[in-house]
Amino acid sequence: MDKGVDEAGWDVEPGDEVEPVVQAVGRLLRVCREAAGVSVSELAAALKYGEDMVRKIERGARIPRPEYLDRADQLLKAQGHLRAFMEDMRKARYPKKVRQLAELEERSVEMLLYSNHNIHGLLQTEEYARTLFEMTQPALADDVVERETAARVTRQAVLRREPPPTLSFVQEQVTLERPYGGKMVLRRQLEHILEVAQLRNVTLQVMPTDRQEHAGSQGMIEVLKFADGTAMGRSDGAFSGRPVSSPKDLRILELRYGMIRAQALTPRESQAFVEQALGRL
Repeated sequence: MDKGVDEAGWDVEPGDEVEPVVQAVGRLLRVCREAAGVSVSELAAALKYGEDMVRKIERGARIPRPEYLDRADQLLKAQGHLRAFMEDMRKARYPKKVRQLAELEERSVEMLLYSNHNIHGLLQTEEYARTLFEMTQPALADDVVERETAARVTRQAVLRREPPPTLSFVQEQVTLERPYGGKMVLRRQLEHILEVAQLRNVTLQVMPTDRQEHAGSQGMIEVLKFADGTAMGRSDGAFSGRPVSSPKDLRILELRYGMIRAQALTPRESQAFVEQALGRL
């Protein structure tokens, strides 16, 4: 199988709820191809993909990349009918749990994010994220690593969304010092964090390891607030780690997060800390 075939799309996960959409796009591709009087072999040759891949996409067994739809739309003179599904296929490529999280983040007007083990996903560089997935045990297949990495990086578009959400990050000191992937990976990661921290809608704070009082001892915290006044939150050390949305439960998470922010370094001190960490690499 050549590289072009591999890059045509992604396998559909068994039982995935996006399967009907993928199948519908596949049928539309076949209809457009037949209406244009183009055979499978002719389309495959024009797109530079294998015939088997084209057939898989048309029967809904493979999620086409947005670029595939764009080129097929042009070649088949589909008048934008295929391009209309580019964003749907872009989202469909990601695992269900990632799609759900991305949808929540896209709806959020404010996010409170405390990370105690790794750098938060919305702050990770692509190579740092890939390193984390490559270290997963049992080992993930290469295509799964690439899929998960791409999904994590794509979620970061929310940082520069218009109108932008307000984001507050508190990172445990150790997450900024542990050299996953080597010192150069960490260096580029810290440089990226400093860049993101300059965004007006982002506040970054560091929780020093030497703090004698720490409200985050029970683990990570995430609280996402929405425009309609509702919110959703979760924490490793509360409510058995499950997501919560009741005002009573959310108050507990917000109280803990507020204490964490008060105990952490100020944003200005945190920026200086990251710069010093960079200087030591």
